[in-house]
Amino acid sequence: MTQVLDLFLSAILVGGGIFAIVGSYGLLRLPRPMQRLHAPTKATTIGVGAALLASSLGGLPLTGTVSIQEWLITLFLLLTAPISALFLAKTLILRGEADPNLPDSGTGSPWATLGEERPDP
Repeated sequence: MTQVLDLFLSAILVGGGIFAIVGSYGLLRLPRPMQRLHAPTKATTIGVGAALLASSLGGLPLTGTVSIQEWLITLFLLLTAPISALFLAKTLILRGEADPNLPDSGTGSPWATLGEERPDP
């Protein structure tokens, strides 16, 4: 049983490593800031999450328990990475460094960071 778990954890680590490498490569090679923002927030988050999952399950054969700290770190990472990417994207839009051909917001009004209109509370 431990050999099956070891193979499973190895596959998770290799898959997570591939995601992390692809995300890092995308950060370096993509041409525009909004594209460079997309690569690490998606692929690298999955890569780090896979490493944390493997770390959490790694002690299962020896202790018979799963480490909860890694699960909490993964949850924190999955909650904070999209929020920080959103703030970085809004900063790029406000500074005028985003793509000038942004798609329509789909609401009939400009993007929330560009419009002067604010709803009444």
